[in-house]
Amino acid sequence: MIDPNGIAHIQLTVRDVAASRPFYYRLLHEAFGMRVQYDHPEVFYCIGGRTGVLIRAAAPEHRDTPFDQWRIGLHHFCFRLRAREDVDALHSSMREFGAKIIRAPEEGAWAPGYYSTLFEDPDGIRIEALFIPGSGNLDRIKDKPLNPVA
Repeated sequence: MIDPNGIAHIQLTVRDVAASRPFYYRLLHEAFGMRVQYDHPEVFYCIGGRTGVLIRAAAPEHRDTPFDQWRIGLHHFCFRLRAREDVDALHSSMREFGAKIIRAPEEGAWAPGYYSTLFEDPDGIRIEALFIPGSGNLDRIKDKPLNPVA
C-alpha cells in the first residue's frame, strides 16, 4: 500500500490571471505566508505549507464559461489550518478584502471539532478553510469507512 504525503499542488484555471491575482496574493501570500514562486501575466504560483497553488488563464474559447461547482471537475478545495483562531482571522481578512463569503466560521458535523469558513474567488471557485483538532476522522475510522453525513 502507498501512503501518500498530502497534495503537492493544485492548479486552478481562472478567466483572467490579472483579475484573480489580487485575491490569490491576499489569500496565499499575505494570509498564509506562502512564497510567490512565479508571477507572470498568465501564471501566478505560490508555495508553502507543504503545498502549492497555481492559477493559470483559461483558454480563450473558455474564458466566458462560468465556473460551476456541480459540473464534473473541482467542487471546492479546503485548507487545513492549525487553530480555530486562524479560521476566524482568515474569514476577517477575506471579508475585509471584499471576497464573497458563503459561510462565516461555524462548527460542522464532518468530524469532531470541525470548524470552518467558506468563500469564493473572483470566478466563483469555492475555497474552504478549516480546523480539526488532532487527526480528525483519521482517529475514528481506522480501517472502516464512515457513514456519509446527511
